Amino acid sequence: MTDATFAATPPGATSRRLREFARNFGPVVTVIAALIGLWYLACIPMNAQNSLLLAEREGIAVSPATAAERRDVGGIALAFATPDQALARAFDQDRPRLPTPHQVVTELWDTIVGQKITSKRSLVWHAGITLAPTLLGFLIGSIAGIALAVGIVHSRVMDLSVMPWAIASQTIPILAIAPMIIVVLNSIGIQGVLPKAIISAYLSFFPVTVGMVKGLRAASPSDLDLMRTWNASGLRTLLSLRLPMSLPYLFASLKIAVAAALVGAIVGELPTGAVSGLGARLLAGSYYGQTVQIWSALFGAAIVAALLVAVIAAVERFTLRRMGLA
Repeated sequence: MTDATFAATPPGATSRRLREFARNFGPVVTVIAALIGLWYLACIPMNAQNSLLLAEREGIAVSPATAAERRDVGGIALAFATPDQALARAFDQDRPRLPTPHQVVTELWDTIVGQKITSKRSLVWHAGITLAPTLLGFLIGSIAGIALAVGIVHSRVMDLSVMPWAIASQTIPILAIAPMIIVVLNSIGIQGVLPKAIISAYLSFFPVTVGMVKGLRAASPSDLDLMRTWNASGLRTLLSLRLPMSLPYLFASLKIAVAAALVGAIVGELPTGAVSGLGARLLAGSYYGQTVQIWSALFGAAIVAALLVAVIAAVERFTLRRMGLA
């Protein structure tokens, strides 16, 4: 660097940037570090029984224990592992009850970066399979939610009749209704992406409906009176006043809806015995006791949801900026 570069740098600028970075990201890094530390600590008692089994197989004597301190595993009374035995084997088991963070990260790296995207072992490929019904269900649910919200705001009858039913629909567990939807649609020959998309739409329409109802009613009484003095029709009021006012509420609800749609698509894969998709990875890991695969699929789903929410947030910033609302 030249003397001019040093002269252009204000004194204390580096330390000021470091303080700003610590102020902005320090709490996040601290919370993440604390969670990782607690995760590692939880692996020790969760994997203690497997640690003891490994120690017995290797011919290592276990500490004596009373009958009350023993557990019957496979017809053999085994004692709890001693702290050193539990600690030595808690973090490197092939099929742990609770995998460690580095095992999950390694599995994510191997299945995302270490595999071709077209490989059936690639988590990216499975995420793409799940993404199709997610986006279709999100689109269906969003359109249905917006349409219901417009009807609820403009019709007293729909407000008193449809809204309670929309709320009641969310009390039905999705794990109970998903197999019913799959079976009914399969009986009439509808298979593939659409049944899972309908389950996604079922979960995603409600937050859009509630958010849009709140947004469409966000216009102040004075603004509505002004539209009446201009003799504006209901459609003109909707397009010129209510919809622009509802956009911040709409985008907030869309972020929730897209995550719910992803959950619906994953749940929709479970009753079908799917062999591809994030739900299939969860099923396969559960069948074969591959807990590391289960956790990597869960984190993969979380990454996909975060990316979808980030895309909607980017569209929100662009749209609101163009409309002068941000």
